[in-house]
Amino acid sequence: MKQPIVLDSYAVLALFHKERGWARVQSVLKQLANEGEQAILSRINWGEFYYIVKRRVGKDKAEEALGLLEQLPIKVVSVDDRLIKEAAEIKSEYPVAYADAFCIATAIRTEGSVLTGDPEFRAVERLVRVIWLD
Repeated sequence: MKQPIVLDSYAVLALFHKERGWARVQSVLKQLANEGEQAILSRINWGEFYYIVKRRVGKDKAEEALGLLEQLPIKVVSVDDRLIKEAAEIKSEYPVAYADAFCIATAIRTEGSVLTGDPEFRAVERLVRVIWLD
């Protein structure tokens, strides 16, 4: 099995709002679907996606976005106490947002690569492989 792709909320937001890098996200998801695979999204980053969309365009559109997200080849994974601790350790050692620490911890756990355009991830390129949107 090839290395899993772990999505940061940055990548999902880029796709939904057709922001910089959205076509790369679309291409990766299309390729995964063709291979019968799914990208991975931490439940924490799923929540981050929801609140950012809600802030930008309101609750109805945010709910609609969650429905659309369910149709994509993306597996939303829950967090457990061990992952919370791992994310907290990453947050304590690296200058990244707390939600980003969950994405990183999820990628480490699954031996996956993070797909993002968020420059904060430059700080963790020694910890995890980062696939940049541009």
